[in-house]
Amino acid sequence: MYKIQPNTLFTGKTLKYLSKCHSTNDIAAEMIQSGINVFDGTVIITDNQTAGRGQRGNVWEAIIGENLTFSLIFKPTFLKASEQFQLNVAVSLGVFDFLSEFIDENLSVKWSNDIYCEDKKMGGILIENTLQGYNIGYSVVGIGLNINQMEFDNLRATSLRKVSQNPLKYDLSEMLSKLLENLEKNYLRIKNGDYESLKNRYLTNMYRFQEYHYFRKDGQQFTGQIIGIDETGKLGIETEGGVVLYFDFKEVEFVI
Repeated sequence: MYKIQPNTLFTGKTLKYLSKCHSTNDIAAEMIQSGINVFDGTVIITDNQTAGRGQRGNVWEAIIGENLTFSLIFKPTFLKASEQFQLNVAVSLGVFDFLSEFIDENLSVKWSNDIYCEDKKMGGILIENTLQGYNIGYSVVGIGLNINQMEFDNLRATSLRKVSQNPLKYDLSEMLSKLLENLEKNYLRIKNGDYESLKNRYLTNMYRFQEYHYFRKDGQQFTGQIIGIDETGKLGIETEGGVVLYFDFKEVEFVI
């Protein structure tokens, strides 16, 4: 059970706790579709998510009660459908800012919205939007963040406790409150139209930004460097031959 009192205007003021569920994103979507009045900033959280998913349909690995697995409902009606990547930027930076309070270096945002420490994944974000006309009506922000888990089947995964080498477990209620505070701060920045500074900070903290690395497209490997993102969030990669290519979600893979 989570007892939280985040220092926020609205985020986390309404919280629905489930001891077990298949997917908090699915529960959030069902709440929206049911027609009930869902408050902006509502959190659905569980200790045991049996079918959590991430980008590319990946399954999120989490030991029961060790990490944060939750969904957050926002109502970003101020964002046009074409601007939806702004929410990815704000949420990614909210998680990044939260973790930065505990980790001094090697923390980064991997496009489009994973959180990495060195070459290992600490968290994942999945945002699913519902449109109202030309604007976004609701956004369901699913977040899986490894906090206390020490052992992983996936060798590319890590946690806050592993990286910080904290001998004691972090209090998950306290961590959730701090995370929600950082998420709301960055959400309010996009609400105020502060797109440019958020984008610049996103690039500054982007995983492998302006470094030559291997990427894979349609099974073919190539070398390039990330040079930025366009206004819709597509990833710009300059190949060794100087050709700049832009990729949408799921169109390119990082070779790690």
